[in-house]
Amino acid sequence: MSGAAGGQGGERGPRWRRPWKILALGLLSASSVLAAAPGAGAMSKEEKRRLGNQVLEMFDHAYSNYMEHAYPADELMPLTCRGRVRGQEPSRGDVDDALGKFSLTLIDTLDTLVVLNKTKEFEEAVKKVIKDVNLDNDIVVSVFETNIRVLGGLLGGHSVAIMLKEKGEYMQWYNGELLHMAKELGYKLLPAFNTTSGLPYPRVNLKFGVRHPEARTGTETDTCTACAGTLILEFAALSRFTGASIFEEYARKALDFIWEKRQRSSNLVGVTINIHTGDWVRKDSGVGAGIDSYYEYLLKAYVLLGDDSFLERFNTHYDAIMRYISQPPLLLDVHIHKPMLNARTWMDSLLAFFPGLQVLKGDIRPAIETHEMLYQVIKKHNFLPEAFTTDFRVHWAQHPLRPEFAESTYFLYKATGDPYYLEVGKTLIENLNKYARVPCGFAAMKDVRTGSHEDRMDSFFLAEMFKYLYLLFADKEDMIFDIEDYIFTTEAHLLPLWLSTANQTISKKNTTTEYTELDDSNFDWTCPNTQILFPNDPMFAQSIREPLKNVVDKSCPRGISRVEESLGSGPKPPLRARDFMASNPEHLEILKKMGVSLIHLKDGRVQLVQHAVQAASSLDAEDGLRFMQEMIELSSQQQKEQQLPPRAVQIVSHPFFGRVVLTAGPAQFGMDLSKHKAGTRGFVATVKPYNGCSEITNPEAVKEKIGLMQRGQCMFAEKARNIQKAGAIGGIVIDDNEGSSSDTAPLFQMAGDGKNTDDITIPMLFLFNKEGNIILDAIREYEAVEVLLSDKAKDRATIFKDLEMETMDQKLSENDSHKQNSEEAPSASQDVAAVSEEPEEGENSDVTDPDSLSPADTASDSVSISNQDSYVPGTEEAGAPEPACTQGDHQPQEQTTETESNSKVNWDNKVQPMESILADWNEDIEAFEMMEKDEL
Repeated sequence: MSGAAGGQGGERGPRWRRPWKILALGLLSASSVLAAAPGAGAMSKEEKRRLGNQVLEMFDHAYSNYMEHAYPADELMPLTCRGRVRGQEPSRGDVDDALGKFSLTLIDTLDTLVVLNKTKEFEEAVKKVIKDVNLDNDIVVSVFETNIRVLGGLLGGHSVAIMLKEKGEYMQWYNGELLHMAKELGYKLLPAFNTTSGLPYPRVNLKFGVRHPEARTGTETDTCTACAGTLILEFAALSRFTGASIFEEYARKALDFIWEKRQRSSNLVGVTINIHTGDWVRKDSGVGAGIDSYYEYLLKAYVLLGDDSFLERFNTHYDAIMRYISQPPLLLDVHIHKPMLNARTWMDSLLAFFPGLQVLKGDIRPAIETHEMLYQVIKKHNFLPEAFTTDFRVHWAQHPLRPEFAESTYFLYKATGDPYYLEVGKTLIENLNKYARVPCGFAAMKDVRTGSHEDRMDSFFLAEMFKYLYLLFADKEDMIFDIEDYIFTTEAHLLPLWLSTANQTISKKNTTTEYTELDDSNFDWTCPNTQILFPNDPMFAQSIREPLKNVVDKSCPRGISRVEESLGSGPKPPLRARDFMASNPEHLEILKKMGVSLIHLKDGRVQLVQHAVQAASSLDAEDGLRFMQEMIELSSQQQKEQQLPPRAVQIVSHPFFGRVVLTAGPAQFGMDLSKHKAGTRGFVATVKPYNGCSEITNPEAVKEKIGLMQRGQCMFAEKARNIQKAGAIGGIVIDDNEGSSSDTAPLFQMAGDGKNTDDITIPMLFLFNKEGNIILDAIREYEAVEVLLSDKAKDRATIFKDLEMETMDQKLSENDSHKQNSEEAPSASQDVAAVSEEPEEGENSDVTDPDSLSPADTASDSVSISNQDSYVPGTEEAGAPEPACTQGDHQPQEQTTETESNSKVNWDNKVQPMESILADWNEDIEAFEMMEKDEL
């Protein structure tokens, strides 16, 4: 999702008081104070311009590669340099519902081109969209994604097109073609609203609608709150642009229904709702995935449409959010019926938009706190993981290059003028270039811990990320139009504020106050706002950030629960799974009251079983069910933590230079890469036989190399022993299942053969078929391909710095060796190689279970929960889990270890002469340095 624009705009008639302009004056007052703060380290104008130009270069790299390698496909696959066409690639589930064979990335990028002053490219892009894009495809798409990306993209493109046409230089030929396409698409989305509640179906067929026999959709019963509540800006804009009021009417009806169904005692909404009955399906509530942009659109609908009821609804929800969900600096989901209880112990990355929304609300302090917490997580992992725990460990390791944090950074800079946020933006730019940039664009992170890539570059990366980053560093004179005349949609598309007075055909009925009584203080910081947001203290923002500087690395915060805080000496809060100790008599008594029985097993573990009918009351039974669910989640999380984390294979040779990082499965034997910080680096060689199941017949090609072999026909440990005996320094096993990929399959780890595997000392990694083919293709094209096997990807600059130092050391060592040899013997090119010992006889016995492969994400014991009974098998009796922050994220400890003889590449033993190697690498280093210079 994306944030708002802080827009100002055209006149709205007598009632229009330009609230955002008034807010901006308050923000500007604060900016001028903070910008002059002593020691604030204000960024020079030259540095800002350099960074702005760097953003332009990065955008060009992404956009040109999409146009060259992917268009007219919906998205670019940057690792394989081709377009993603739905139906031609393995299904990714719901993620693919955004793809409709309508050149998604180009439409989503239209107004970004104008924001970045690329007016000629914009004119060409509009012509391509008009000429090539077909919206009448027989394909099922997400109503939500199609609305914010495609309808929003067309409306944003139309908005800036008519602006450019009015200026008189560009788009003089334009006659509303994008608006005509938007209207056509709007009518194609309307069948989704054919429900009794007015909430739309989550999906619609662009050609056949919902209930047509060939639609292949219309059977769904649930949708997310954000999916149904993030329509009003685009649909109202379409109505105001065209005069067709039906779109705004449908979007308003959906919003009204959600408001009616809010939980009245807490004023919160759930994540998922039944579109026919209005019952909440998922009753947890937060500000992240599933709800986020619903809140955003309530506030922005007030700004764009001038309807006070939207503001009152937003303030009602915001009061509940700050009362229950906000636990600064954390934002934790709660139960809508029991908002004092946290619903989970982790946060998702989509909530990073919320500080930006708080800026627009005018509530700066919590915005600064949450943003700083998120920034500390980014500094630890380079990117914001898709989800992370309350003690800042990785929960979901992916990062699809989401723009929400950049969005909040932009708004906080606009609000405070604090140059600190320019430095934050600079960090984002550096991390994108260091870790996500690949030859054909920017690749999403498969795992932020290892730095491995995923073959995707979502359209929102071009629509939002570069827009916010460029605006962060741009001055007013850098823009060809006034950005404050517009408001940003959740996808950062631009809608002009003058729409507020255009084609008003909707009768407004303020129903909000029928249900809500709010203290006037809720409106103190809401537009129109004439108060100064900061006290007259130039260090205000810094004073808020300072206590959070070490929150990720050095502290293990455990927020006081809202129950403990509010009840004081009153009734005790319900027992939490994380606090439970089987040896505590008081805890056992609480379990009994909740209808939970404890059974001691012979192996020392305990089993928990709940019988709701045995609980003391219905409320106790509900607490018991929640306790069991928490215990199941905790048990599952602990089991996952015992699994080995993923590893990385990084291609470091020309022309990749470390840009391509592949997710690899670890092995339960061989060198532990987490304990060898440098990893294992070497050229790859295909072993013969390719399955690696017998004695290697090309040992001269494999010696001092990393052996590539295919999965199948024998145990992984046997393959490792065979290539180690041939002199390999590492091994990569490539899956033999055609088309398998880490994008769609769970991570694998290679198991041993049931025997002692201490004799295997080389590192072994597993690649799925798709990732393995990337290396094989590189070998076919470039012959000499060098990779780095490690626990996580290395910074490219570090790779080549290490290489330079290594080659210098080797040259000195070679000179010393030459001196000594000239005195003792005339041998000029003696090869000295440490060869691993052969396995003892009997090690390679008959195997009945070839390729014992264990998934790293092994499913925990099945747990069944019914209305009557539920149980958790095998809970440890030892007591409460240890503080999680002492565990780390499987990060390798910095320690000095004695390097094993065959874990390091011995350059003197290469077949190629040393002088030739040095010359080749010097050439590659120069090319790398030139490439880096060109990028910057």
